[in-house]
Amino acid sequence: MAPIVEVVTERVTLGEGPHWDPYIQSLFYVDILGQSVHKYTPATNAHTQAYIEGGPVSLLVPVEGHSDLFLISIGRKLAVITWDGVSEKPSKIETLIEVENEPENRGNRFNDGKADPAGRLWAGTMGPEPEIGKLEPEMGSLYTLIGKAEVKKHLSKVSIANGLAWNTKLKKMYYIDSPKRTVDQYDYDIVKGTITNRKVIFDLDSHKIPGVPDGMTIDTDGNLWVAVFDGGCLLHVNPNTSELIKKLTFPCKQITAAAFGGPNLDELYVTSARLTVKGVEQKEPAGAVFKVTGTGARGIPNYKVNLDNLK
Repeated sequence: MAPIVEVVTERVTLGEGPHWDPYIQSLFYVDILGQSVHKYTPATNAHTQAYIEGGPVSLLVPVEGHSDLFLISIGRKLAVITWDGVSEKPSKIETLIEVENEPENRGNRFNDGKADPAGRLWAGTMGPEPEIGKLEPEMGSLYTLIGKAEVKKHLSKVSIANGLAWNTKLKKMYYIDSPKRTVDQYDYDIVKGTITNRKVIFDLDSHKIPGVPDGMTIDTDGNLWVAVFDGGCLLHVNPNTSELIKKLTFPCKQITAAAFGGPNLDELYVTSARLTVKGVEQKEPAGAVFKVTGTGARGIPNYKVNLDNLK
């Protein structure tokens, strides 16, 4: 049976960062330009959101051991919010750190981030983009949060820090800097929280795939599911052989990220955007979250961030 793609939420401007919480069977995600965090519960079809003041919100990761704490980004800041998942505003916002405070970097912002298997937050930035598609390149960096007010820089000259995934069995981390149009692999040390030995394991150019790679997730077979912005698809990729296993298409072009969810982690929840590019508006259902069933794959649970390990 072919995979089934269906729309499950109302539209946002720039949906990103999906995170499935298996304990409450709900999906969390953000609307970056809408400056909001979102929760979708399939069992009740409830979709709630909270507005965040202060700038674009590009990532949301639940905090280990707490039902109402989330680590988010606000522009160049990392912050912890207290949110009950229902109210239209968080009850508390605590800023942890602001990065890239140099005058030449004031237009930067965080763009994507996830917790790794050790509960360590990885988050990357991008340079100013005054108009979609007109980016100041190589202005960003990739960091880990190593203290409540301290980060470690792993990569510099990043253009658009994006998708992250880990394979603990193979000791690999997968990472995307979108304009490079590649998926990269690094040797990953879970104890030290370090990456080395970059290697390109998938190249969109060689497969003649339009658009740029965006967010991604990994399944229990160790294969990646890569969202392609402006390409209207998800790519199912074997990172060990660089094989394109399959390509799932969607009824809109700006596909941004994916996460496995559902009771058996066999449903893919896929975020999208409806950005106007060069005067062209994206029509419905662009900006919605899609649910994909029937892929034959199962995912690994998203990791929560562990703030208790931070000094």
